[in-house]
Amino acid sequence: MSTENTLPLAGIRVLEFTHMVMGPTCGMILADLGAEVIKVEPPGGDKTRKLPGLGIGFFRSFNRNKKSVVLDITSAAGRETAVELIGTCDVVLENFRPGLMQELGLDYDALSARHPRLIYVSHKGFLPGPYEKRLALDEVVQMMGGLSYMTGPVGRPLRAGTSVNDIMGGMFGAIGVLAALRERDRTGHGQEVQSALFENCVFLSSQHMQQYLMTGEAPPPMPARVSAWSVYDIFTLAEGEQLFIGAVSDKQFNALCRVLGRPELMERREYADNAARVAVRPQLLAELGGILASHRVADLTPRLEAAGIPYAPVSRPEQLVDDPHLRQSGGLVPMQTDDGDSTDVVLLPLTMGGRRPGVRMPLPKVGEHTDEILSSLKTTA
Repeated sequence: MSTENTLPLAGIRVLEFTHMVMGPTCGMILADLGAEVIKVEPPGGDKTRKLPGLGIGFFRSFNRNKKSVVLDITSAAGRETAVELIGTCDVVLENFRPGLMQELGLDYDALSARHPRLIYVSHKGFLPGPYEKRLALDEVVQMMGGLSYMTGPVGRPLRAGTSVNDIMGGMFGAIGVLAALRERDRTGHGQEVQSALFENCVFLSSQHMQQYLMTGEAPPPMPARVSAWSVYDIFTLAEGEQLFIGAVSDKQFNALCRVLGRPELMERREYADNAARVAVRPQLLAELGGILASHRVADLTPRLEAAGIPYAPVSRPEQLVDDPHLRQSGGLVPMQTDDGDSTDVVLLPLTMGGRRPGVRMPLPKVGEHTDEILSSLKTTA
């Protein structure tokens, strides 16, 4: 998938009024799949470009393969140009506060009257209902949607360690675009698509909701859960290294005993099968922990892999930069940045026909494509 014309969304034009993570993720997915995505930035550029701390990587992570146009949509001239530009597009994306696009006359109802084939995607905190006018953040909906409760220890709700709802909300927005494009092929009409953080988070928590509905018992947070498997935990090995091991069947437990050189564990009555081992799980984990404390991760993991036992080192994000699988599978590739430097970026986690949608253009400078895009319009901002 090296050329734009061979990509599945080639010929689709998208205008993106977004910032931060949710809306840009949607636009990036469409861009990676071949759409021409035009990012509208205010004078001075999207403030996401200059976020500090944990936000410093947002812009580079979620804005590749896009073109940048500077347009002041708070001015009458800027709005006029935006409306004209929208007339050349198949899809509009936005993720601003509730009511802002309506105040500017750039909402779906206003635009669809002039452009009935337009597909318009709003990325919001909440779908229509009692909460729809609330402002939301990823952390807000993680608290509301059960995710923080299920992630942290009892009494210590803990947000997930990434913008999981923002990213997945953008993914659902992109799924909506693909479905709306298919429906437009059949009906000739566009439609409004809405994707929301809260509903996304509730979807993530739906398995726990269903557990309650089926059992009548409130599910405990994941750190306090009663495991269905006896060996399904993180162990501390030699030199303080940590390793997750999941032996979820009798066959895997027996294989683990052999890998550790302790076949006699298989013969003990209290460890005879998974149900018996779960009944004495604290004892078993303590015993295995003592055995594993003398093993090194680098020595043990090849043996676990050969034996077919699920395992995982506890990796940090900075370690993934050199992950051999990501490198060799083509999932981490270079991209020229807006300052002329280069960085490595993570591609979409999919292949199509054995090919990986990749980086086709440098990260855009602020307004880099303004003249190119607006020169074909009758009006200019």
